[in-house]
Amino acid sequence: MSAQHEAGVATTHRVVILGAGYAGLSAAIQLACRVKRSEKVQVTLVNAQERFTERLRLHMTATGQRLAELSIPELLEGTGARFERGWVTAVDADAKTVRIDDERVLPYDTLVYALGGVADTAAVPGVEDHAYTLNTAQDAEVLAGRLSRLGGGTVVVVGSGLTGVESAAEIAERHPELNVVLLGRSEPGAAMNPKARAYLRSALDRLGVQVRSGVAVVKVLPGTVELAGGESVAADVVLWTCGTRVSPLAAAAGLTVDEHGRVVTDATLRSVSHPEVYAVGDAAAIRQGYGVMHGTCQGGMPTGVHAAVSIVRELKGKRPKPFRFGYYHTPVSLGRNDAVVQFTHPDDSPRRLHLTGRVAVRYKETVTASPWPTWGRMKKMPASGAFWPRGGRFTRVREA
Repeated sequence: MSAQHEAGVATTHRVVILGAGYAGLSAAIQLACRVKRSEKVQVTLVNAQERFTERLRLHMTATGQRLAELSIPELLEGTGARFERGWVTAVDADAKTVRIDDERVLPYDTLVYALGGVADTAAVPGVEDHAYTLNTAQDAEVLAGRLSRLGGGTVVVVGSGLTGVESAAEIAERHPELNVVLLGRSEPGAAMNPKARAYLRSALDRLGVQVRSGVAVVKVLPGTVELAGGESVAADVVLWTCGTRVSPLAAAAGLTVDEHGRVVTDATLRSVSHPEVYAVGDAAAIRQGYGVMHGTCQGGMPTGVHAAVSIVRELKGKRPKPFRFGYYHTPVSLGRNDAVVQFTHPDDSPRRLHLTGRVAVRYKETVTASPWPTWGRMKKMPASGAFWPRGGRFTRVREA
């Protein structure tokens, strides 16, 4: 057991979890519910705000749709976990401390690093100053206010990934008075099978979204977007969904990170340089047999649960088990009344099976709302959260 003993008295093992997104909140609820009968383990969840950011619905918030405001302290009720509100400003991996708002210092015995990622507004000149993002609910609300005041004009959505597609479709449906242009290097739905991709494209066409693939934005200016090759596209509003970046705190703390700044983990999700640190969700570079996982809610929540289970195993003097995860679907909303769901192999390659239309809408909504019942079940039966597709042969990491 890793709890320290001083003068013959066992001290509390302090677990600090940084970030209350899907992965961090899953880790906090799972761990706290597994140890809440023990006075020897203290779980503290740190987040910059009390409001949970429902990232899967931010494109709805961005078009003025009212959603429930979810409170992180309320979601933690009954678990025994403590909530600490504040910005994480530094991590000292040697001293095992976290600095909050440059004022408070939290010591830890085990750290779960779940600070996640945000839109990369630094890679292209002008994005930081002239583009909107969907990093938080507040960001989405600011965009919603701007769109409601336009009355006409052009909205350029940069990035043809899932966030860009869902945002472009939502804006076009809710604001038919606006021209919506979707710019990206790849074709929307490029990872889907041909039929699902064609359905997605036809839905965007029906909504009046102008799609331009194979283009790269090199600069954002007031009123225009410049493309590689010298062409420019007029824009009254620019929404940036292209690329993500993670917090530099992990690298500054001396943790081993990859070229994107994500914490490099071993098979059990522990930092390869600091085994008392677990990294989960978008903040971690987690290798499976098919490669490094990409950030999604479907993969993020299992990483948080696995870290919690592993910490409990370590506290009992057992070795943590390797993490394995296989993808199973890609649901994409196309406004409120249409969607496409691409089912996938564990390595995220597309299967032939896909859903479209109203059936896909119901499926997508069920997936989007699934964290709440999942966390509710974990409070009553913690073991219920530890079930997800392991991916079989696709996820086995073969040693050289």
